[in-house]
Amino acid sequence: VTGVRAERELPVVWAVFKGSALNKLIMVPAALFLSAVFPWIITPLLMLGGAFLCYEGFEIVAHRLLQKPEEEQEEHAKRVQALADRKVDMVQFEKQRIRGAIRTDAILSAEIIVIALGTVQDAELAVRIGVVSLIAAVITVGVYGLVAGIVKLDDVGMHLMDKTGESALARMQRRFGEMILSFAPVMMKTLSILGTAAMFLVGGGILSHGIPVLHHLSEGLAHAAQAVPLLGGLLASLMPFVVDALIGVLAGALTLAAVRLAQTLLRRVGLASR
Repeated sequence: VTGVRAERELPVVWAVFKGSALNKLIMVPAALFLSAVFPWIITPLLMLGGAFLCYEGFEIVAHRLLQKPEEEQEEHAKRVQALADRKVDMVQFEKQRIRGAIRTDAILSAEIIVIALGTVQDAELAVRIGVVSLIAAVITVGVYGLVAGIVKLDDVGMHLMDKTGESALARMQRRFGEMILSFAPVMMKTLSILGTAAMFLVGGGILSHGIPVLHHLSEGLAHAAQAVPLLGGLLASLMPFVVDALIGVLAGALTLAAVRLAQTLLRRVGLASR
């Protein structure tokens, strides 16, 4: 919802929620069908999903590192100017954002469904149907409910700050509103960092468990860490997470490099054919 007018934030989130629900209505039966007819395909799909998460995470990191501060400020200034100009077609802007969010949701929804399916792939069909359907529903409602709350957090702060009067309650409400407005940017940055780290941890973890060599490496390093005096137990428990994160970063870098190389080659082939 960055760049969307305040009164349009919830309608945009609602539109993405409906697209997400439709994604899962299509993907859950498809995933259950594949697990019943081609059960061997679950692991390769998990690996592809893990590689995608690593790619997404590293793309975010690369964008942050390579984008110049003045470019970011210029982009922000353009968004502010567009919001202030009523002649700008914000409806089309919203539609583009919604379509992009639903496409991203489709990929992440597929990953969530496949991970859920992987946890119960040896169970009976009725159990698989119940577990995957329940997880898909809870994830959709929970995620977009949380998103709706987050995007309106600043409005809640402004509403509290507008309270009038000199009573203890009014002063407390205004102070709480100021705290919310001060906390919201910090929370958003923290969520961004934690979300990116989670991509590497989850994606790297999937790859680590799917590739025996990496899984044995993680176990070996955890076992070796136990020999460290005093901190051995703590290091041994943290080592798998460290290894998964490193695998995730490396896989993301390699995947991003491969994607950029393929894009460059396709552009050159396209220019050469003209």
